[in-house]
Amino acid sequence: MANGSPTAPGISFPRQTFAKLTPGPFLHAHLKQQEPIRASGRSPEDFRKPNINTGSLTHSNGSAVVRVGDTAIVCGVRAEILLASDIPHPPRDDLHEDDLVEDLGLLVPNLELSTGCSPAHLPGSAPGTLAQSLSYRILSLINASNLVRPSDLAVLYTEPQTEDDTPAEEASKVTKAYWTLYIDILCIALDGNPFDAAWAAVIAALQNTLLPKAWWDPDREAVLCSPLAADARQLQLNDVPIASTFAVFSTASPLKRRNEFDSWILADPDSFEEDLCKESLTIVVASKKASCGGILRLEKTGGSVIGKVSMQQCVRMAEDRWSEWKAVMGG
Repeated sequence: MANGSPTAPGISFPRQTFAKLTPGPFLHAHLKQQEPIRASGRSPEDFRKPNINTGSLTHSNGSAVVRVGDTAIVCGVRAEILLASDIPHPPRDDLHEDDLVEDLGLLVPNLELSTGCSPAHLPGSAPGTLAQSLSYRILSLINASNLVRPSDLAVLYTEPQTEDDTPAEEASKVTKAYWTLYIDILCIALDGNPFDAAWAAVIAALQNTLLPKAWWDPDREAVLCSPLAADARQLQLNDVPIASTFAVFSTASPLKRRNEFDSWILADPDSFEEDLCKESLTIVVASKKASCGGILRLEKTGGSVIGKVSMQQCVRMAEDRWSEWKAVMGG
């Protein structure tokens, strides 16, 4: 200054402070650059790298630990016998085989969010509906994707021929029981997009599942299982569908006209981005031999930014993500 007095120090805050004080403008400042970049350092099209470890839970028939960024999921599969005689309402004769798993409830998922998995799930926090919603979505997708053939879960018994049977007649096979797979999913760390990671953990755990050799003993009228690991068989999946979620960050407001706002589609959003996005899209991609060109399911909520062109772009990114997950799962 002219009078020689010291200059007042400037006021500055760390970027984490700006992100907490003004999260929307903070993210917008990153994305509106000539080459958009997210606050995490990823470009809008970048997914987080997936990591999978299978077989960690030795007490389960199959298990997987999946980590995507800072979101971590543990999944265990427990197989139990369901006797056909204990089914209160036997399947209808006209029921298609692909609907039998759903009709009998042979795959039963349950997702829980561990205490401390995120700032919203600290001790004493009120229970939310997220875990229930994720469990329902996973169950719905399991039933829609026909992951497992009912015949692979059936315990068959070949009835002995009687004196009245002619030699040319084939011995009849009767389903005495089914394997019921209880799929327990635990989110131990949550940093956005739990559905994609939880679904990948379910697929990886089912791929890792071993079913003991089981047979019907007519003398004991019970199902017996071999304790030998060498007799167990690998559960075979019909396909490996993968979910990819996208979120839309938009500067739209009630005071702006339809074409006067900016928007960006963010692949695999983290928790910071999820809190700022009102529109989301989940695309489930199966193998190329599936119907609809490999697209198994589309789920969209909120907003109207994603149109035909944006949808096609998301589908292409989801197909690339499917190839990435398939390579990590080793299938």
